[in-house]
Amino acid sequence: MKVKKDLGLLEVFCISSGAMISSGLFILPALAFTKAGPAIILAYAMASLLVLPTILSKAELTTAMPKTGGIYFFTDRSMGPLMGMFGGFAAWFSLAFKSAFALLGIGIISEVLGYNLPGLSVKLIAVGFCLLFAFINIKGVKLAGRFQSMIVLALLGLLVLYVLAGLRLVDVSRYHPFMDNGFTSVLSTVGLIFISFAGTTKIAAVAGEVKNPGRNLPLGMFLSWGIVSLLYIAVISITIGVLDPDTIAGTLTPITEGGFVIMGGIGIFLMTLAALLAFISTGNSGVLAASRDPYAMSKDDLLPKAFSRLNESGSPWFSIIITTGFMIVVILFLDLEQLVKTASTMKLVLFALANLALIFMRKSNFKHYRPKYRAPFYPWIQIFAIGVYIFLIIEMGFVPIMIVLVFSLFGLLWYFIYARGKIEREYALLHVVKDFLGIKQKGRMLDEELREIMIDRDDITVARLERKICEGEVLDINYFLAPEKFTRKISYPIAKRVGMEPDDMYRELFRPEGESYLIIRPSFAVISYHVKRRDTFEMVMVRTKRGAMFSEDSPPVHAAFVIVSSQEEKSFFMNTLMWLVRAGDRPGFAREWKDAKDQDELKEVILRSLIKEQK
Repeated sequence: MKVKKDLGLLEVFCISSGAMISSGLFILPALAFTKAGPAIILAYAMASLLVLPTILSKAELTTAMPKTGGIYFFTDRSMGPLMGMFGGFAAWFSLAFKSAFALLGIGIISEVLGYNLPGLSVKLIAVGFCLLFAFINIKGVKLAGRFQSMIVLALLGLLVLYVLAGLRLVDVSRYHPFMDNGFTSVLSTVGLIFISFAGTTKIAAVAGEVKNPGRNLPLGMFLSWGIVSLLYIAVISITIGVLDPDTIAGTLTPITEGGFVIMGGIGIFLMTLAALLAFISTGNSGVLAASRDPYAMSKDDLLPKAFSRLNESGSPWFSIIITTGFMIVVILFLDLEQLVKTASTMKLVLFALANLALIFMRKSNFKHYRPKYRAPFYPWIQIFAIGVYIFLIIEMGFVPIMIVLVFSLFGLLWYFIYARGKIEREYALLHVVKDFLGIKQKGRMLDEELREIMIDRDDITVARLERKICEGEVLDINYFLAPEKFTRKISYPIAKRVGMEPDDMYRELFRPEGESYLIIRPSFAVISYHVKRRDTFEMVMVRTKRGAMFSEDSPPVHAAFVIVSSQEEKSFFMNTLMWLVRAGDRPGFAREWKDAKDQDELKEVILRSLIKEQK
């Protein structure tokens, strides 16, 4: 069984956004305010910009390798199984830490509702929700994605309401002094709140379950980063502007306090609801994404095969159960600030690894490393980001660094005890080193794996061509029309399929600077048009009963295949040409095509030819 590709752009955006908006907005600003005062606005803006290089890098890596496992897969294929083991464990643990932090927020918010719960009760509430999210995710990624979308859209609406209603009550004097504790306090705060933005790239962990990953993954990440970053800065600015400094420093729920000042009792209710939705969305997306790291590691023999078991819904149920158990342990035994710092430190390590992975994949010059999106400013922005992340890790302090080192040691021991000797795999760093030393490369297994990933990503399969033929239009005409009239005739069925007006499609196909190609074979012709639209590949099959002469020295042909495609479909287009040429050159094709009784039989002729060629 394979994981199912059930996540569209909305789900990508909502999983990414929901993973960002939680404790990082509803609890963390209070902790950060005690360190940096009003300058936390600057700290959040800096943290947002510092995560951007990693978003750019992961956007490229996920479009080149949209595989479930995300950072584990990138690290493993770029730097080898040992580093992959480290990256996989770090991603797994950091997501579990962050999600546990969010789930604790549900218990903390309960105090706002008037329930003075003891510490253990707060943790038990978090454990209960953790089990609920495990159940939802075991039922399938489709259900988890829809659940996430509903929550995040409602949450974004409440936050926009908070900002708009609070603008009129902002007291500018509350922003002074802006940086009373100095710029050093701002830098240390950036490290603390960095986890608030870490969820942006969490969607990479479920990249293998995303439809049209070449478009939906980068677009979803950029949209969530931009929208949520603006909301973060706006909400925090409003909160500082409407609350006294002592109030912010003395509460763990500053946004809820701000809601009371702005809208009274209804404000407390709405912001408490928003906080609950935020914590629920992060907890749900955390279980969803964190469980994919051990699943991917198991597929590569770095963990027992049990972790890669899928149920009928395509969910890695065993991995979800173990991840949930780990989160429960974290919730019960770690305190709040150490939880935040440890999760932030691990995320900084993972972000550095993502940028390193991009550098090595680019340097390896693999033929089939073909991302749909390419990160700009390479390699300088990646080198800058790695340096900044190392600096922020040092700023986090001794305890989080020691916890990360313990997990690293655990990953190292696990590799040598369990995985070493089971795995022989190429990776990009090995190729870079060999190229540098002038050692001749013997194998290209990784390049072949990248080719298979690209075929799966772009659905470059005969099965897809067969679907296009079944869904496509057939024109059965007596004679071939003049180019202008023929283009106008095929514009109608294609425009209908892609949602355009026929006249607009005609102008797109017949524009003077447009690209069109003609391939003539003894029994058929292929006419192709390349359009500027995105994600377009359509096909029209034509039979001319009297035959058509495409050149003076060619015999009349009765079959023509018209293909309209966009640039990102180039690989599928080239393979389609190969398959059509093989099918059309089959002995008997021209006779069967000419004698077919109707449109259905014409489709059967080409489908039968494709099947015979594959055999």
